[in-house]
Amino acid sequence: MKNLEELFEHQLQDLHSAEDQLTEALPKMIKNAEDSNLKKAFESHLEETKEHKKRIEEVCKDLGFKSKGEKCKAMEGLIKEAEGFLKEVKDTDVKHAGMIAEAQRVEHYEISGYGTAVRYAKELGHNDVAKKLQKTLDEEYAADKKLNDLAENRLNKKAKS
Repeated sequence: MKNLEELFEHQLQDLHSAEDQLTEALPKMIKNAEDSNLKKAFESHLEETKEHKKRIEEVCKDLGFKSKGEKCKAMEGLIKEAEGFLKEVKDTDVKHAGMIAEAQRVEHYEISGYGTAVRYAKELGHNDVAKKLQKTLDEEYAADKKLNDLAENRLNKKAKS
């Protein structure tokens, strides 16, 4: 990479790969969530994730970038960690609290990535793109808050007992 524009393209490709992997991983989380509110949160985020992926594809097309690049190794690692956790945990309440923790790790990674992409878009003068990416960033923050509320209001207390 020789300039910010190329770095921006790389960041978008990384986010596209992350969203693609997450689209495949979320159904496993849905399947493992026995709490109806947690299941609904994961189902809702799966639909949002599909939209995020489409939005990145639109942004890349608008900018003349390829949306596909190397596989996002960070998301791959986060998903492997979550899958490993699901194999280890025995108690349902602990599983739910841990699933939230694993999902929030993913959300925080995405928040970081989208925050950077928004900043690059603005610095490069791609203001319409920045607005589209900001919408996704706002949705990622909302998903993290929803998970946090589920944890604090019920699921962590159940796992404690």
